[in-house]
Amino acid sequence: MFAPLDQIGRAEAVTARLVDAITLGLLADSEQLPSEAELAAQFGVSTVTVREALVALRQQGLVETRRGRGGGSFVKTPANPSTASWRERLRTVSLSELRDVGDHYLAIAGAAAKLAAERSSPEDIERLELATEDIRTATGAEASRAERQFHLEVAAAAQSPRLTREEVQLQSERGGLLWLPLEPHGTRENAYAEHRAIAAAIAQGDGELARKLTEEHILDAIDRLADVHLDLLAP
Repeated sequence: MFAPLDQIGRAEAVTARLVDAITLGLLADSEQLPSEAELAAQFGVSTVTVREALVALRQQGLVETRRGRGGGSFVKTPANPSTASWRERLRTVSLSELRDVGDHYLAIAGAAAKLAAERSSPEDIERLELATEDIRTATGAEASRAERQFHLEVAAAAQSPRLTREEVQLQSERGGLLWLPLEPHGTRENAYAEHRAIAAAIAQGDGELARKLTEEHILDAIDRLADVHLDLLAP
C-alpha cells in the first residue's frame, strides 16, 4: 500500500492510493495515518505532495485532521454507499465487458488462491478465518465490503506484491460492481459456506482446490450479474 510510486511527485497518485486503501477497508475507521514526513518517505514523494493529497482527502471527507497532543490525520470510513449508482453502472456495461472483467478477475484471484495455499502463514490463515466470519454476519452493503475484504486477504496471503496490487486495483475499479449485494444471491449461509470452503482449502495447502473453488465462486458472481443486467434492460 505504501510502496514507492512509479511516477514521483504526483499528489493525485498519492490521493488515489489512499482513497483505495480507505474505501477497501485496508485502513480502518479512526486509524491514524503516518506523519507527512513518514508518508513522503514511504511513497517516495515530497512532503508538499503528501500535504496536497491530504487536503484532497479532507475535502472528500475521508480524512480528518486533529490538532494538539495526539493530533494528526485520521481515517474517516465512508458510510455504506447505496447500490443505486452501481445498478446504473451495471445497466450501462455490456455483457462482453462483464465477461472481460470476469476473465481478468479469474486470472488474478484464481492464481492468488493457489499461491495462498502454498505460501500462507498461520497469521494469514487467521485473518482469512476472521474475514470469512465477517461474511457470515454481514448484510447489504456491508456484505459487499466483506466480500472484497476476503479476496484482498487471499491476495495478501499469496505473498506476491504484484498479485496483491492487481487485486487492489481490480477491487477499487470493479469491486463494487462485481460484489453487488443483489438478489438472487443465495442465502447468507450459502455465501458463508463458499468462502469457508475456499479458506479451508487454503489452510489445508490444497492449491488446486483453492483455485477451483475461487474460480467457480467468481463465475457464479459474473453469471448473476449478467442475469441482473438483462433484467435491468428489460422493458
